[in-house]
Amino acid sequence: MLTPEEIEDINLLGQFNLANTLEGLKIHAHDAPEQTVAAAKRLHEKGLVTQIDGGYLTSLGIEAAEHCQALLTILR
Repeated sequence: MLTPEEIEDINLLGQFNLANTLEGLKIHAHDAPEQTVAAAKRLHEKGLVTQIDGGYLTSLGIEAAEHCQALLTILR
């Protein structure tokens, strides 16, 4: 069973544009949901994104996002 935190992490990975890895995400702590801010921090701590507030996917992050988005495509 996935934890709520893992679901948030997956949701955030699913938002990255894999067609353009030079396009990142900026999570604004003042207007983003607390869960999204926390997910960005966790992804940064795991080495999947370059900044604590999102930024760009690292090479490991690109691989994780590819798997994540492929799974979401299958499930939808």
